[in-house]
Amino acid sequence: MKRYAINRKLQVFIIVWFGQFISLIGSGLTSFALDFWVYEQTKSVTQFTLTALFTTLPGLLISPIAGALVDRWDRRWTMILSDAGSALATLFITLVLFTGTIQIWHIYISISIISVCNVFQKLAGATTTALLVPKKNLGNASGLVQIGESASELFLPALAGILVFKFQLQGVLLIDFATYLCSLAALLIVRFPKRKTTSKNSNEGKQGLGSLKRDVMYGWNYIVTRPGLLGLLIYFAISNFLVGIVSILIIPMLLAFVSSATVGTILSIAGIGTLVGSLVMSVWGGPKRRVYGILGFGLLLGVCIVFAGLYPSPQLIAVAVFGGLFCFPFIASCSEVLMLSTVPTNVQGRVFALQGIIAGSSLPLAYLLAGPLADYVFEPLLSNSGPLASSIGRIIGTGAGRGIGLLFILLGILQFLVTLFSFFYTPLRILDKTATKENFSVAD
Repeated sequence: MKRYAINRKLQVFIIVWFGQFISLIGSGLTSFALDFWVYEQTKSVTQFTLTALFTTLPGLLISPIAGALVDRWDRRWTMILSDAGSALATLFITLVLFTGTIQIWHIYISISIISVCNVFQKLAGATTTALLVPKKNLGNASGLVQIGESASELFLPALAGILVFKFQLQGVLLIDFATYLCSLAALLIVRFPKRKTTSKNSNEGKQGLGSLKRDVMYGWNYIVTRPGLLGLLIYFAISNFLVGIVSILIIPMLLAFVSSATVGTILSIAGIGTLVGSLVMSVWGGPKRRVYGILGFGLLLGVCIVFAGLYPSPQLIAVAVFGGLFCFPFIASCSEVLMLSTVPTNVQGRVFALQGIIAGSSLPLAYLLAGPLADYVFEPLLSNSGPLASSIGRIIGTGAGRGIGLLFILLGILQFLVTLFSFFYTPLRILDKTATKENFSVAD
């Protein structure tokens, strides 16, 4: 009977995952298509980068409140309403496109709404995983989620370009709307099990319930009273800042010396790296010491960033981005399993929301600083007649894109050093040892 119940829960997880995977494809198509449309219509890099800001910032700001509400609400209906909200925002953009009345602020408002809905959807989905998947299989389940994300990254840029050319932006948006309907159908045909509580985490949950403000503060207090958990989130905030700058500047650096077609090939290779890493993580399940997985692959990520900026070679950069994105599924999966294993189920929404806002708080700053750092600081340093042309320039080259390359080298070294320092911070290094069966209220 127990095995039957576990199999039923896994079936629910697979159905929900498949619906979300289909929706992820549609959302990815829309993201690429909207970026392309905004740049084509405005010819402004600033307007283009603002789409990334509006995609990130609203979700970050709403996260603490969202976490408190997710712990109060039914999680399946939270996911249903979140997908419905995103679908309606997508439909709105489609309608104003068809009527010819679209303005750039329509795009910003719509993607802000989708950003907020995505926070609720992801929090509810992440905290539900512990209810549906046995503890021993969490690493495999997280790897499966990463497969969905990496598979979409692999072919969506090229597919979005083809679809925009053939069906225009309106057609891509309608496809996205249809994928939301698939996700909603998957959620409507399943039922989630009731959350279990032990006496320990039940008391913790009751302490955190009350006014919305008190709920938000409970999530914050939960994190700051656990030095290892706080240290992990600070590490992610610093790492996200460094990687965020790299992710914004990789295309401008490449376009300085290769064609757009070659850029597309290198990005596809990067997607293959994520897919391979996700497949390995799904089969392997990750190391038993999750912290070692996070920090070990964090060190490798730093090395890959250094190699990406070392020399203007498409082959070297392709290998570096493959290696860098190969690390991401392991870091993300180990982090997710670690959080699910150390945070009681009935307070996960509040804690995960604060996790997201702390770890992701540095991304808007990275997006804002990346352009000025490249254009006004590092690129002039390694121009053909720049101050560093006769020294560092003799090693890594001079000219367009080489200043960004130098920035990458420095960012990679910082990533390596921050990860190394985090390993020697004892509360973080032993964080996964605090995961006990009492903290983990799922059916194993």
